[in-house]
Amino acid sequence: MTDVELRVHKRLLWVGGAAYPLRNIARVYTFTLRPKRKEAVFRFLSRTGIILAVAIGLSIIGGLISFASSSSGPYESEQSSGGGLIVLVWICSGAALIYFFVDMLSVVTAPSHYVLAVETAGPSTAMVTSPDPQHLDRLVGYVSGALENPDTEFQVTVERLTINSPTNYHFGDSVNMYGGSGNTGIAA
Repeated sequence: MTDVELRVHKRLLWVGGAAYPLRNIARVYTFTLRPKRKEAVFRFLSRTGIILAVAIGLSIIGGLISFASSSSGPYESEQSSGGGLIVLVWICSGAALIYFFVDMLSVVTAPSHYVLAVETAGPSTAMVTSPDPQHLDRLVGYVSGALENPDTEFQVTVERLTINSPTNYHFGDSVNMYGGSGNTGIAA
């Protein structure tokens, strides 16, 4: 993680090089950003099941091809392509399983982060972190004070949070909406 400046200056909240007008900020809060460890394990297990089912199916097809080509005659020395297909299927399956296992391990071993999130009236959200959770809790008060008094100015140094795959983390609340699909209710 790298250091980044968080400052309020001339009615703008600056997070590094990104500027957010104070009038567009809808919510400022802290929470613990946790990786979706359980989902990563289930995703790996389902991918493993699919890969093994396809590999077994293709191995059966390769065995049938090998059997059909070997039944052409006992003294003919034709080489079968079925055996090569089986080897290729299992090498590719093994490579895919290793890739998905490493992907799962990257989520399972990822640390949780205590973050300060700034949500705007639009879709953008800024998140920063600090080794000291109380520092982020105080920053919520500073930014909230700047929202109430736009002439306030301050500057602090926090750490930039870089996440490679946002789908592997829980971001804030999930709200159940009627008429939608796939909504999970509010998760505390």
